Amino acid sequence: MSVNPTQKSKRHSDWTADVDLSATELFELFGDEYTRRVYETITEQPRSGRAVAEAADVSRATAYRRLNDLRDAGLVRTEMMICDDGHHKERFEPVATSVSLSLGDGIGATVDVGD
Repeated sequence: MSVNPTQKSKRHSDWTADVDLSATELFELFGDEYTRRVYETITEQPRSGRAVAEAADVSRATAYRRLNDLRDAGLVRTEMMICDDGHHKERFEPVATSVSLSLGDGIGATVDVGD
């Protein structure tokens, strides 16, 4: 079964404008072990939600909740894929090329976004 991107992809070329998180928001998001595992999984390669769940060793519901949280935060983008048999699925990929969190003289965060 092959998969092709749809004409109505949710991909955008201006994702840099979408990532505007405070250090606290990043700490809250990545403070969750499952979110970290899900994010690490898609940084290895873009995947469908089911493939993320399998690779991160979490339930599908957990994977989709974390992927939606990451997408809402602007750190993940999706692309709708159409299979040859007519079924569709979303493919998730990271927007950020790196996320850095630090504790020192306060809380600091940096998100580097790539194309």
